[in-house]
Amino acid sequence: MSKIKVGIVCGGKSSEHEISCISAAGVLSAIDLDKYEPLLIGITKSGTWVLPPADYQLTIQGDVLPEIKDGLPETSIEKLDIDLLFPVLHGPYGEDGTFQGQCEMAGIKYVGSGVLASAAGMDKSFAKPIFQSHGLEVAPGMVIHERDWQIDEVRILASATKFGNPLFVKPARSGSSRGTSKVKSVKELKTAINFALQFDTKVLVESAVVGREIECAILQLNGVAVASPVGEIKILGDHEFYDFDAKYLDDLTQLVVPAVLPFGVQEEIQNYATQAFDSLGCEGLARVDFFYTGDSIIINEINTMPGFTATSVFPKLWAAGGIGYAELITSLIEAAIARPLDVTR
Repeated sequence: MSKIKVGIVCGGKSSEHEISCISAAGVLSAIDLDKYEPLLIGITKSGTWVLPPADYQLTIQGDVLPEIKDGLPETSIEKLDIDLLFPVLHGPYGEDGTFQGQCEMAGIKYVGSGVLASAAGMDKSFAKPIFQSHGLEVAPGMVIHERDWQIDEVRILASATKFGNPLFVKPARSGSSRGTSKVKSVKELKTAINFALQFDTKVLVESAVVGREIECAILQLNGVAVASPVGEIKILGDHEFYDFDAKYLDDLTQLVVPAVLPFGVQEEIQNYATQAFDSLGCEGLARVDFFYTGDSIIINEINTMPGFTATSVFPKLWAAGGIGYAELITSLIEAAIARPLDVTR
């Protein structure tokens, strides 16, 4: 019996290019080689599809993050001799429906959510109203478009301050906390908005929620969204929030799983996580992030292609639920192969 050819796709044009490379290293290290024949496929920061060598460096070396370099042998989605693509692409041009649309057009099956769910999940300004319509609580806030900011800065700043102090400012379509700031004054707010606009033309300003950061992983098994045990992110050191450095460079976060919560709260969060997954029409996998204030459970965001190294939150949550890293990869591949291509998902 011939092995299934699986293309592991990493890199991409987003600000999360390097994190994608690290995720790919994890998948390549754990994929079942008895069942699958993996092929590493890179996308450079300019968007060129390339074929790196099998021993290509995809891990952090000291404080140097990995990158898919230019100059490697080029390819395209149409030229690939594979049965399935496993995109560990994070952020725009990978997790936002654009890559998924390429797969649909080329008639190639892929792991994860389809075009519509990927696009809605990536754009927090669209996801949050959908969550609200399904009974989930979100942080109060507003959306700022770059075109409006350029002509009406004073009014926008005045409107944003109505959401209290401190505030969080973040790109609407970015992840890994890239471009995100916590601000405590109008002067800081202006700087933070300009900073976030370097990553996206649309920015969210939200009330800071004082609460514990709780995360839940979703895996679709036989078409049904199943929730993992929930975990709590604890930030060590002097990071004010779960920013990029705390996540990836400084080793200053701790995941406590299962999270120690009052009776019934874990089950409530798990229920909300599956509701969020289903409300967007997601498929395959997702990680859903919440704040727990003691009184309320507030959804922060959904990640339709979460970090996927063996030490990432998603696999750790499922390890606590009894599903190992290699088994997760196999489950996702098998589900993607069984699912028909359908751009309307």
